Amino acid sequence: MKSVEIHESLPIKAHYDVIVAGGGLAGVAAAVSAARHGKKVLLLEKTNMLGGLATIGLINFFVPLCNGRGKQIIFGMAEELLLLSAKHGFNTIPPEWKNGEPKEPTNARYVQRFSAQIFALELTKWVLDSGVTLLFDCLCTKPVMEGTHCRGLITESKSGREFYEAGIVIDATGDADIIHRAGVPTVQGSNYFTYFAFGANLESCQKAAESKSIRDLYKGGYGSGNANLYGKGHPEDIPLFKGTNVEDVTRYITLGQTKLLEMIEKDDPSSREIVTMPTMPQFRTTRRIEGDYTVQESDKYKHFEDSVGAICDFDRRDFLYEVPLRSMTCKKFGNLITAGRTVAGEGYAWDVLRVIPPAILTGEAAGVAAALSLESKTAIPDLDIKELQTRIAKTGIKIHFDDALIPSADAPSGESADIGHF
Repeated sequence: MKSVEIHESLPIKAHYDVIVAGGGLAGVAAAVSAARHGKKVLLLEKTNMLGGLATIGLINFFVPLCNGRGKQIIFGMAEELLLLSAKHGFNTIPPEWKNGEPKEPTNARYVQRFSAQIFALELTKWVLDSGVTLLFDCLCTKPVMEGTHCRGLITESKSGREFYEAGIVIDATGDADIIHRAGVPTVQGSNYFTYFAFGANLESCQKAAESKSIRDLYKGGYGSGNANLYGKGHPEDIPLFKGTNVEDVTRYITLGQTKLLEMIEKDDPSSREIVTMPTMPQFRTTRRIEGDYTVQESDKYKHFEDSVGAICDFDRRDFLYEVPLRSMTCKKFGNLITAGRTVAGEGYAWDVLRVIPPAILTGEAAGVAAALSLESKTAIPDLDIKELQTRIAKTGIKIHFDDALIPSADAPSGESADIGHF
């Protein structure tokens, strides 16, 4: 392959204690978490909206924060942001959970369907109010490495190519772009064909007017790729999507958009409208860190000495997990950590880790770890885990799940919660 050599010298635009690459929910949680611990933080987002898949990806659903029996498992910023999403937009929190954890057992799960656009507005204010420096329309192109130490990130924006120096870098890109380019070992994933948009038609408009609920404006069925979490519905003649190169992303987008057009072109043009389309690929698992530990599905009900928080299975009741710090780090790279859907999980465990509440939890934990690393002058993988857990616990996160919530051998568990696949 022919190549071109480019030599350039970039001035150091600014120095930050912590730089977070990616403004999805894991990224905003990481940035605000580090800022709340007194650090100077820069958050870089390549689009013009925060929230990632939850907003521009139209995955506007907080999956459960509970075990499916009325016991809350995930706390901290995950709950804070769930409540924020309901502040000025749709509030669909089940009645059983509107006043906190129910006093009696219930199968109703602690979930929330929100307005993607209004939540994005809330996130911008939330981030700015925390003191984080935010840059939109700013793409992180390359980490600058000195051996296994990351000096900072090169960005590309309307200002041109610039370099921002960092003490700690948190990769919340969702695709492990930064850590992969830094030389951290990563694992390639694959994705089924899922592509959907929000639409409205005359019937849904009438329904919204009658119900006096704007939520009813949106009509379902504007999905040209309808594969579920387990691959059901994926066309046999379409190869799976990796999602980590421009050709593959373009193949996904063009396929989704052309098939969506085919779906609607026979409709009366005056009877319907596509209200919004996703402005990022709706991929689930593209690339993740090959961490110092990889969470397995068989790790349910297992405690980790280096846990940074307890989480629940969004699709199955009762199943409980803990997230070890080691699943977010690579031992040799002391000032790099990842959060969100790039945390190390294998098979179905990757799905458990990647959805909104665990993504926020790992982002919040990464922010705390970054702050402690800077203060103690200790590499993130070598942190005093008890001190880190103490700080994380002060945010409200439960480090370990309660063993009393583990079902007995003869009790039913693992049943589907019937909330859909995300």
